[in-house]
Amino acid sequence: MRWWKILGLAGIAGVAATGAVVARAERRRRAYTPDEIRMRLRSRLEEASTDTPAGQGTDEE
Repeated sequence: MRWWKILGLAGIAGVAATGAVVARAERRRRAYTPDEIRMRLRSRLEEASTDTPAGQGTDEE
């Protein structure tokens, strides 16, 4: 029966660790100002539009 207790404690520790990681990611995400978000989105759009779309730009038919 003792291993059940150890397994339960390990599960609780895993849930707590996951919660801490999620909370940290949420704080990082909310730390951006609207101008920073707009700038990042525009740069990602620019990168995506300059890349060659899949299937285009090749001579294969």
